[in-house]
Amino acid sequence: MKKLTAQGMRDMFLGFFKEKDHAIIASGSVIPENDPTVLFTTAGMHPLVPYLMGQPHPAGKRLANVQKSIRTGDIDSVGNESHLTFFEMLGNWSLGDYFKKEMIPWSWEFLTSDKYLGIPVDRLAVSVFEGDENAPRDDESADIWACCGMPRERIFFLGKEENWWGPAGLTGPCGPDTEMFYITDKEPCSNTCSPACSCGRYLEIWNDVFMQYNKTAEGNYETMAHKNVDTGMGLERVLCVMNGVKSVYETELFVPIIQKIEELSGADYAIASETDRRAIRIIADHMRTATFILGDDMGVSPSNVDQGYVLRRLIRRAVRFGMQLGMEEGFTKELAQVVIEEYSGAYPELTRNSAFVLEQLILEEERFQRTLRQGTRMFERALSKLPEDAKTIPGEDAFRLYDTYGFPIEMTVEMANENGLDVDIADFEHRFKEHQQKSQQGAQQRFKGGLADNSEQTTKLHTATHLLQAALRKVLGDEVAQKGSNITAERLRFDFSFGRKVTKEELAEVERLVNEAIQANAPVTSEEMTLDEAREKGAIGLFEDRYGEKVKVYTIEGFSVEVCGGPHVENTGEIGSFKIKKEESSSAGVRRIRAVIGE
Repeated sequence: MKKLTAQGMRDMFLGFFKEKDHAIIASGSVIPENDPTVLFTTAGMHPLVPYLMGQPHPAGKRLANVQKSIRTGDIDSVGNESHLTFFEMLGNWSLGDYFKKEMIPWSWEFLTSDKYLGIPVDRLAVSVFEGDENAPRDDESADIWACCGMPRERIFFLGKEENWWGPAGLTGPCGPDTEMFYITDKEPCSNTCSPACSCGRYLEIWNDVFMQYNKTAEGNYETMAHKNVDTGMGLERVLCVMNGVKSVYETELFVPIIQKIEELSGADYAIASETDRRAIRIIADHMRTATFILGDDMGVSPSNVDQGYVLRRLIRRAVRFGMQLGMEEGFTKELAQVVIEEYSGAYPELTRNSAFVLEQLILEEERFQRTLRQGTRMFERALSKLPEDAKTIPGEDAFRLYDTYGFPIEMTVEMANENGLDVDIADFEHRFKEHQQKSQQGAQQRFKGGLADNSEQTTKLHTATHLLQAALRKVLGDEVAQKGSNITAERLRFDFSFGRKVTKEELAEVERLVNEAIQANAPVTSEEMTLDEAREKGAIGLFEDRYGEKVKVYTIEGFSVEVCGGPHVENTGEIGSFKIKKEESSSAGVRRIRAVIGE
C-alpha cells in the first residue's frame, strides 16, 4: 500500500469530499461550546449538534473537516498499540441531504480505489446493525456493501454495543452505523472471530453513522424527517495501516515526541522493556493531549473540576511515568514544545497560545512536586498508625491519600511494597467506583437542562452570557476573552481571561450594564456573512474559524456583536433581569462568574 504522511492523509480525505461538493470547515474547539453534557469534544458531530437537529449551517448541507477530539474514558488502556486520548477525526456530514446509498459507495471508493487509499479488498471487513426492539436490522446497508464488492462472509451483523451511535448528550440524533475494519496479520481467535472480538485481528478505521432517529427525554426513538450522515476516520490508525507499522506510536505523529523522551530519559524505545515502553507511550500520549487542551483558544487550566481535573490527571500521570524513567523536573515543557512545533502548521492556535501552554505546565509540575512531598508525609503518618503486625494498608487510607492529596494509587502501592506491605486494592477500587458514580450523578444533575437541550430558560441565559461578556469588556478592557461557559436552565457560568480579582464596584457596573441592555428591550438579530465581513462588523468569538467560509453573527444593537451557533431570544426584554451571584478564580489568569436571571 502507498505510504502517506499525516498532512497527505488530511489533504487526500478533504480533497475527496471537496470533489463530492462538500464545504471544508475548520476544526472546532476541544471544549464543547453548546453541549455541557460532555467535558470534551469526542467527535466531529459535537460542534454540529444544532445543525444535525435541522438548523441551517452557513456552509451548506455537505460538510467535511479534520476535528480535534479527546476521549479519556479508557485512559488506562493508553500505552497499548492503538489507544490514544487525543486523536484527529477525519469526518464528513450530510445535513438532510444524501444518505446510505451515496455514503457507502463513497466509503468503498475512498478505501479501495488506487487514486485514494487503495487497500486490497481482501484486507477489509464491515459490520452493520443487527436490529433490536428500537430499530430494525440494517439489511439496506449490508446489501449496498455487497453491491460495491464486499463479500457477504465479511459483512458482520452486530448488536447495539458495536453498531449503534448514541446521541452526543442524553437526548438527540442517533442511529445505526456501519463500521469498516482493516484485517491484520493476527490469526482468528476462534471459528466465530469477528470485529466484535478484542483479539486484534480487526482494526476499526472508519465509521459511517446514519442518524435516522431522535432519542427523546422519555427514552423513545422517533424517526427523524431530517436524516443525517456523520462519519469518522481516525487519522492515527489509518496512518498506522497505510505505512505498515504495528503501533500508532511508530507513525510520524509520535516519532519526534518519543525521540525527545529518549533524549531526556536515556531510554531506548526500540529495545526498552515492555514496562518502560508503556511508560514512554503514556508520556507521549498524555503530553500531546495536554498540549492541545492548553493550546486550544478555549484552553483551560489544571484544576480539581471538570476539564481542568482531566487535564491535571493527564499532566501528573505523565510526570509520574517520567519520574519512573528518571526524567528531570521540567521535561513537560520541552515535550510540549515538540508538539507545538510538529502540529502548528495544521493547528496554528498552538503557536498562538504557546506561552500559556508552557506557563501552565511549569506551574502544574511544581504543584505536583508539592503534592508528592505532602502525600509522602501523609503516607508515613498512615504507616505509623498501623499495628506492628500489619501486612496491608487499608483501602480507606489509600483512597484518602488519592482523593484528598491527589497521591497516585500506584505510588502508594510502590511505597507500601518498599516497606514490606501490600495495599487493599479491592477496597480502594470499591471506594473509587463509589466516588465515580457520585461524580457522574452529580454531573448529570449539574448539566440537566443544559444548552444542548435548547430550553427556553437556557436560551435566555445564553443570550445573557453575550451581554455579560460585552459588559465585562467595557468595564475591564479588551483583554477579557471567553475561556469557557456552562449554561443550565438554572444559571450561567462564564470563565474569562483576566489577571486579578474583579472589584465589587466593577461587578456592580457590569451588572448595571447588562440590566440596562435587558431593559432596552433590544432586538436580537442574526445574519450569515463571511469571516472578513464579521471582522469588519466588529464581531468577537472564539469559535469563528470552525464554521468555515460563512459564519452566523448575532447582534444586540448597541451592546453586543458575536459569532455564535447557539439559540437566542428575539429581544433582550425576554431575559427579565440579571444578577451576579459570585465571582472567583477559575485557574491561573482566568476568572469565573456565576449569575442568574429573573422576571
